[in-house]
Amino acid sequence: MKKVSQPFRTQRSNQLGFTIVEAMIALVITAMASSAILLGIQSSIQTTNHSLEQTIACGMAQQLIDEIMAVRYSENSDAPHETKPGPEINEASTGTRELFDDVDDFNGYSSRPPTDRFGIPLGIGDGVGWKRNPNFYASPNFFDNWEQRVSVCYVSPSDATTPLAADQTSDYRMVKVTILHHDPINGVRELIKLNRVVAYVPPIQ
Repeated sequence: MKKVSQPFRTQRSNQLGFTIVEAMIALVITAMASSAILLGIQSSIQTTNHSLEQTIACGMAQQLIDEIMAVRYSENSDAPHETKPGPEINEASTGTRELFDDVDDFNGYSSRPPTDRFGIPLGIGDGVGWKRNPNFYASPNFFDNWEQRVSVCYVSPSDATTPLAADQTSDYRMVKVTILHHDPINGVRELIKLNRVVAYVPPIQ
């Protein structure tokens, strides 16, 4: 005569089943939200890394541009218009930029990993031909996949953005410094390119 409890158990069972469904839905929603958060964090980290690389590349390119701007326009002031820009044999023999003494010496220069003018990898040298204290080295292998490139060409006097043909010269040269990153997965990525135009001013007689 106490079968009235049966409907109670059925109702209780139905309530439990509904709670489990709700829990599963909540887990799915939580998983989706977690994935979105993780993707956002990953994107933020990538953006931060790219910003860091851009900042370092900008400083690296500016340093190399300043080095080039500090040398003479040409090797011979009496014949400043070289038709084959590039370092002479003795200047290139060291494998460094230490003997580069005019702008066209830098044409075609590239180094991977990047180095200072003495051939010491960046992040290790002290800028004057020696290595810094090991405690102040950059992270090991940080610059291994970075590359610095330089090109020098004559440009039109009327439009400094227009390169001249290889057999043409002018009193204006454009120096291009490019910093690249070689990614084994995504390939080569240009981090920054800086251009500067230098002009030849004849010596005062």
